[in-house]
Parts: sequence; C-alpha cells; structure tokens
Amino acid sequence: MHIITRKRLNDFAAAHPETHSALERWYRLAKRRNFSSFEDFRSSFSSVDKVGKLTVFNIGGNKARLIVAMHYNRRKIYIRAVLTHDEYDHDTWKE
Repeated sequence: MHIITRKRLNDFAAAHPETHSALERWYRLAKRRNFSSFEDFRSSFSSVDKVGKLTVFNIGGNKARLIVAMHYNRRKIYIRAVLTHDEYDHDTWKE
C-alpha cells in the first residue's frame, strides 16, 4: 500500500518516543501488504476499528491512535491524524 504521509508518523514519534517502534512496525506491515478490505486489515491488525468512513488503530498498547482514510481500490492509505489516547477522547478529530 502507498502511505500518505509518513511525516505525520515521524513527527508524532519524535514528540512521543515511546510510540516510535510501534508506529514503525505498523508502517512496515501496512506498506508491505495490499489490503483489499477492512476485514483483510483486521486479519493483520487486531486492534483496528471502523469509525464512520475512517479506520482507527490502537498503537503501542493504546499509547496512541492512528486515524486513516483507506482507499482499497487505489491501494492508498491517507494518514489523517496520530493522537494520544487523551487527544482522541476529545473527539475533535471527527470534525
């Protein structure tokens, strides 16, 4: 899959170093595979949920939430936000 943009992952990991290895692991696995559906994603990532049109991953044992827009037909993942658990709970990311 083509992931747009890795910069958001890197910026978040720089601010929250405890998430670096988990974000790197997610990136490598997501980039290497071509997922065809949400169910296909769930087979590789156990902690993933669908929230409206977005897909939300728990990263690093709930240290962070990765919010992406999936375009399976184009094999693209658009990273919308990487948030701490507290930031995610405020629901402002849904706007």
